[in-house]
Amino acid sequence: MATNLSIKDFYRGKNILVTGGTGFMGKVLLEKLLYSIPDIGNINVLMRPKKEKSIQQRYEDMQRLPLFDRLRNEKPSALKKIKPLQGDVLFDNFGLSERELENLSDEISVVFHFAATLRLEAPLKDNVDMNTCGTQRALNVAKNFKNLLVFVHLSTAFCYPDYAVLEEKMHAPPVKPSEIMHLIEWLDDKQVNLLTPSLLGPHPNCYTYSKRLAESVIEDAFNNLPTVIVRPSIVCPSLNEPVPGWVDSLNGPVGLMLGAGKGVIRSMLCDGTLIAQVVPVDTAINAVIAIGMIEGSKTKKPEMIPIYNVNVGHQKPTTWGEVLQVGKDYARKNPLALPLWYPNGDITTNRVLHEYRRIFYHIIPAYFIDFIFILLGQKRFMIRVQNRINQGLDVLQYFTMRPWNFPCPNYDSIQTKLNDEDKVTFNTDLTNSDRDKYLRLCVEGGRIYCLKEDPSKIHINRRYHNFLYVLDWIVKIFFWLMILSFLAWWFNPIKTAFSYGGSFVKFLPILGRVVFDEDI
Repeated sequence: MATNLSIKDFYRGKNILVTGGTGFMGKVLLEKLLYSIPDIGNINVLMRPKKEKSIQQRYEDMQRLPLFDRLRNEKPSALKKIKPLQGDVLFDNFGLSERELENLSDEISVVFHFAATLRLEAPLKDNVDMNTCGTQRALNVAKNFKNLLVFVHLSTAFCYPDYAVLEEKMHAPPVKPSEIMHLIEWLDDKQVNLLTPSLLGPHPNCYTYSKRLAESVIEDAFNNLPTVIVRPSIVCPSLNEPVPGWVDSLNGPVGLMLGAGKGVIRSMLCDGTLIAQVVPVDTAINAVIAIGMIEGSKTKKPEMIPIYNVNVGHQKPTTWGEVLQVGKDYARKNPLALPLWYPNGDITTNRVLHEYRRIFYHIIPAYFIDFIFILLGQKRFMIRVQNRINQGLDVLQYFTMRPWNFPCPNYDSIQTKLNDEDKVTFNTDLTNSDRDKYLRLCVEGGRIYCLKEDPSKIHINRRYHNFLYVLDWIVKIFFWLMILSFLAWWFNPIKTAFSYGGSFVKFLPILGRVVFDEDI
């Protein structure tokens, strides 16, 4: 049922606190809030010094990103509403002073808790300290906010791998979060690593495990705080805003597509018939902002904590096989610069075939290239790169080899609760979107924003691409000739067949003269 709820009215004059505001989704959130809600209050962004840069330097660097181009060009004054706040979710009270905490307590109305480590392969201690303990620390700070309307916690749709269907509701954690938080506090890294396999259970990595525990922490706080959980699926480049195809990291499917386009990923375990459960980052952020308004404007507290599965796989079903095919076709017409090899990799569900490809297409070429670098007196790097790729694939392949089912009634109802203007400005329905166009944008976004390549030089890339195509066929032919020669050397039946083949080859010229001699 449509209502007159207005996102702009809700956020007008409201001061916001954002953790994780320098991350992929965090930056898109900041840009969208400032661009689409001009009357919003100040946005306090928790930041920490990094790589010998102060938070002010990091903030200035962030403003110069293409992500903020339209803000700089159309609404430059809006950027002044971002207030960098030096702090860290790894410390109690974020490491803030009492005065800073008092100011936040009086000002903040909405909290977007995005801070998390996304390294799926990171050890348990790191994941729990950031994702679970960090969430508890954020809640401890938010408890002091006098005017808090909503605390939006960003989770993940993949935090319950032991359920075939993940509905928009809570499930019991495998263990009390407090016990795990105490465990990582008292045990050293080696001891925690020894216990990790038995603790994870059905979880494929420490990331999903720590995010599941964090959800339980959020649920425990629901009695005292207006919390809500948002579970996005795999977050991919932007569809429309702030620029089509925006992405700033090689995590997830974009890294795989670019790695395949560069010829360094030639094989992956993936079921091409499964639906790719993904969501464009701008669509996910539209949902997050709308959810903040919907839940923050409720006059009556819900009986259970609100949960939203933010996913569009059911709106525009697309299989992994279709993603691969569109990506391949586009990459061949518009190749990336200087690929390591001709990008003709493929997916398979056969683990034996994948291991064969991994050895011959990943490992052996890496050792060969590093050997060449050693001869040239250069620093070798390909084996290290391939080890990182294999490590990343081992983690991601879990998500591409099994079906995922995320019912989204709460998410689908968002559009029905917005007014006509907000339905357009904060659209969450991609039923009528152009799937192929979006997948091409993903490749282009990765090319421009991650690899820093110039699209105007694609015609040069195409020449090198054609050269690699020929070279790839030459290597394949020589490889199979070598295999046949080896078989012929060791097995008499094949050696005899080769001798017959040789006789036939000798007969071909005679046959040709007979057939094509015009005098006969």
